[in-house]
Amino acid sequence: MIAARIKEYLERASWIRKMFEEGARLKARYGADRVCDFSLGNPDVPPPPEVSEALREIVSEDRPELHAYMPNAGFPFAREAMARKVSREQGLEVSAEEVILTCGAAGGLNIIFKALLNPGEEVVFPSPFFVEYGFYVENHHGVPRPVPTREDFSLDLEALSAAIGPRTRAVLINSPHNPTGRLYPEEDIARLGELLREKSRTLGRPVYLISDEPYRNLVFDGRRTPSVFLHYEASFVVSSFSKELSLPGERIGFVAVHPEMPGKEEVLSALILANRILGFVNAPALAQRIAARCAESLVDVSVYERRRDLLCEILSEAGLEYVRPEGAFYVFPRTPVDDVEFCRLLQEELILAVPGRGFGAPGHIRLAFCVDEKIIERSREGFKRAVEKARKGGPSDVSTSA
Repeated sequence: MIAARIKEYLERASWIRKMFEEGARLKARYGADRVCDFSLGNPDVPPPPEVSEALREIVSEDRPELHAYMPNAGFPFAREAMARKVSREQGLEVSAEEVILTCGAAGGLNIIFKALLNPGEEVVFPSPFFVEYGFYVENHHGVPRPVPTREDFSLDLEALSAAIGPRTRAVLINSPHNPTGRLYPEEDIARLGELLREKSRTLGRPVYLISDEPYRNLVFDGRRTPSVFLHYEASFVVSSFSKELSLPGERIGFVAVHPEMPGKEEVLSALILANRILGFVNAPALAQRIAARCAESLVDVSVYERRRDLLCEILSEAGLEYVRPEGAFYVFPRTPVDDVEFCRLLQEELILAVPGRGFGAPGHIRLAFCVDEKIIERSREGFKRAVEKARKGGPSDVSTSA
């Protein structure tokens, strides 16, 4: 028998798994080229050329120490490269000692929660939210506290303020946002910083701000992701190269700590220890070397922007309501019927989506547009038919014309 908590987690995490299994079934029956799979956020844009060049150069060195252990916080040269990157992006000078290399952004979030949380302390985050946040918080005996956003998925600062109480340890934000594609504007970040400063004074201790930023540079229409560090001192930035360099399987990311964070040295020591005792030990050696050489490189974001435009055109044509994504590679339309039922209708058109309830927002679906434009175009008539069926409430036979 498995642990009761893991059994509960399997049930709670089942929506993406169900869509994956349903996708495999449909692809086996109708052929992979006929199924429009928008279920997984698995980047398909090729890594920039610098990544292949760096990898070839690294493996050609053939030195014994190439694969050796390094300090748990990462190679010094890799930390220096990340510090330069963070300093440029955040508009604030960050040193190598204030950066820790991690096994992706997920590893970064987990070492932060391990370092900060006492049993029963809360982490507040906007809803809808990335599926794994609750699991990560509970991994370290914390309590996840989702807080609804506004209709357009922007931050509801009044609701966040009401949710922060004596047991709140941290507020977690994600911008550009999974699953909505929303980018929080600088004025909201500034107001959030002021709110947390006030709450920290009231509580007599810091309420930390954790900014999860794996999509930071995947933004559209000439936008820029605002700096968290410029607006709040007790803050962390967590990022990865899964999306920026299309390297999700290499599990490389980092945590940056604000240079003026209260108790910074103790926090950094705790993060480094957590990196070790959680079993990560250190971020992968080859991936650290690649990231250090390619920290300023970026995939071709215009590919995702074109796909965003095409999918939004299709959704509008089908009559679905949505907030136009400003970054990342997701759109989160409202459904004309129950979200699970609408996913079923879409499956009959050989279109795969994930119900919004898996992200804390029933009545929506998540569509990941990190797929070829031909797949997006092929879904056009299927979306129309699914919406028509939903509004008529009529029978729905599996379409073989999708």
